[in-house]
Amino acid sequence: MPDLKNNGKNGGLKRVNGITCASFKSCIKLIGEEIRETIDAIDEKAVRAMIDAIMEANRIFLMGAGRSGLVAKAFAMRLMHLGFVVYVVGETTTPAVEEGDLVIAITGSGETLNIANMAKIAKSRGVAIASVTSNSSSTIGKLSDVILEVKGRFDRKVVGGEDYIERQLKGEYRSLTPLGTIFETLSLVVLDALIAELMAVIGASESDLKARHAVLE
Repeated sequence: MPDLKNNGKNGGLKRVNGITCASFKSCIKLIGEEIRETIDAIDEKAVRAMIDAIMEANRIFLMGAGRSGLVAKAFAMRLMHLGFVVYVVGETTTPAVEEGDLVIAITGSGETLNIANMAKIAKSRGVAIASVTSNSSSTIGKLSDVILEVKGRFDRKVVGGEDYIERQLKGEYRSLTPLGTIFETLSLVVLDALIAELMAVIGASESDLKARHAVLE
């Protein structure tokens, strides 16, 4: 196991094997297989319900932790490009949620502590909750009005039964294999597909998205 506390070039990491690209290719094949399985498993009623919730919301708030948080930001950006009023929870300019708003939580386990706590607060303020998760019977799942279930290979027992933030604070880094992170990859694909469906629903074009693309980068 690499010594992550070591200093020096590349953190003191050393090569122990040659580069064969075998893991690289296997990873891509696995992700492709998982995407195909996800297409067959997606509940179209849940997709329709998610789109209805987005269309009916006054404002949309996205939240997630770790890699799921990055997926949340990517989805928020695309919603903004479509013209929706959207915020990312945790940003300094994000306002308070109100009745009529929609909070979308992205969490594989559905048990990420800070995400579950924020969902409870939002629910207490009369805000609708939608979730993208692998665990519909989780805390987040039970709080959700809409659940878009994405089957990632996630098992809390395998990763120690703690959420991402807790593991990072304790310095407990685990293998970033596809088996541990496939949920985020699949969620990104599913939510990009949801954007495509939303474009069709509201009659938006690529030109409409481009018109709202950031110019200060």
